[in-house]
Amino acid sequence: MRIDKYLKVSSVIKRRTIAKDILDLGFVKINDKVAKPSSEVKENDIIELTLGERRLSVKVLGLSEQTKKKEASSLFEVIADEQISL
Repeated sequence: MRIDKYLKVSSVIKRRTIAKDILDLGFVKINDKVAKPSSEVKENDIIELTLGERRLSVKVLGLSEQTKKKEASSLFEVIADEQISL
C-alpha cells in the first residue's frame, strides 16, 4: 500500500493531501529511508514522522484499504512520541 494512503487510512494523518505534502518535504521515513508519496509500506515497517517539534515513530501492524475510525488505531503501534528541540 502507498504510504500516503496508509497514513490517511490509519488516521495517523487526517487528510491524504497533507500526508502527500509532508512526504514531499521529506519529513517521513520508512525504515530510516526518506519516503516519497508512492513508497510502498508493508507490515512490520517502522514509519518515522517529524511534525514541527514532534517526532512520532509507529510500527505498521496491518494494512487495510478501508477502515472505520474506531478500528484505525489497530493498524499501527506507537513506538515513540517525543518532543525535539529545533
